[in-house]
Amino acid sequence: MRLSDVTLREGDQLPGREFTADQKLTCARALDDLGLDYVQAGFPATGETDQRVLSELAGTTDAEVIGLARALDRDVDAVLDTDADVVELFVSVSDRHLDRLLGKTREEMHEMLAGAVEHVHDRGGTAHVTLADAFRTPAEDVLAVEEAIPEVEYLTLADTVGARTPRSVREYLDTLGEAVDLGRVGVHFHDDLDCATANVLAAADAGVGKADVSVAGLGERAGNSPLESVVVAAGVDATVDFGVDESALIPTCRQVLETLGEEWDDRRAVLGETVSEHESAIHTTAMLSDPATMEAYDPERFGGERRLVFGASTGTSGARKLLDRAGVEVTDDAVAAYTEALADHGPLGLDGALDLARATVGRE
Repeated sequence: MRLSDVTLREGDQLPGREFTADQKLTCARALDDLGLDYVQAGFPATGETDQRVLSELAGTTDAEVIGLARALDRDVDAVLDTDADVVELFVSVSDRHLDRLLGKTREEMHEMLAGAVEHVHDRGGTAHVTLADAFRTPAEDVLAVEEAIPEVEYLTLADTVGARTPRSVREYLDTLGEAVDLGRVGVHFHDDLDCATANVLAAADAGVGKADVSVAGLGERAGNSPLESVVVAAGVDATVDFGVDESALIPTCRQVLETLGEEWDDRRAVLGETVSEHESAIHTTAMLSDPATMEAYDPERFGGERRLVFGASTGTSGARKLLDRAGVEVTDDAVAAYTEALADHGPLGLDGALDLARATVGRE
């Protein structure tokens, strides 16, 4: 499965956001260095900022640069005039969206989309298509679109309102897979039910060829499938290799968020400071010998850092292990004195706890 990062376009649609061109360029290059296949850097029809971003990125990245466009010739031209690698056309496909958002019949939508794809190809471009609200659309209606534009490289199915779970995603994709090659199908999930990461993994297991992701899930409402969670979950479960630089994942995602002025919670999966921090006496004592006792993965694999915290909650077993690691004699008196010192001076990281062990025993 190939990954397409949509942070810079989806994140910019959040209320109160207006990322600058320089912010987007810095982030796009960081994501490119991470090894992503595609970076959807903007929606050029919306103005000069995204036009500049795509123009400056074009031809300078290993990732293919995608510009978003409605199925309108002027939107297509706005993307192609930047020399972006891919035009990502989007169009409504469910009855509700056709009626309430697009205001067109299904036949009019087919004609509109086919014309836009043809315009992309006439100008020598590459077209991808995203079908909005696809997962709430009968499979036969999606297949009708696929049959009308067989020359499109990827047809992405969007769970636009985040209404699907791994079970329903897999059932839907299995149905489509009876008629189409899922290797040229993409998926785009929203996290309204907190299933966006699991839904990407379900799609990968079904054989889907591409998935949209965003750093920390930045995107409308509850956001999209988080890049970092998708990569780590797939890596830990050994389900799929996305070809990204795992050792740079956490630093790159944090860098992108800092550049965009976005905050993240300390308890956020993968990125949060506390997800690889341990203070419980039982946990830390075991982890001094074997960190995997209380970890799903070594955070250093993905560029993170483990932090063991010692203080008042550290028991005698943990104190004995720390004293031993500090290279000092472990006696009952030393353990008692050290346990009291930890309560007085903690919480401390591992290095600080070892220094305190040496200092405490040295005073005895």
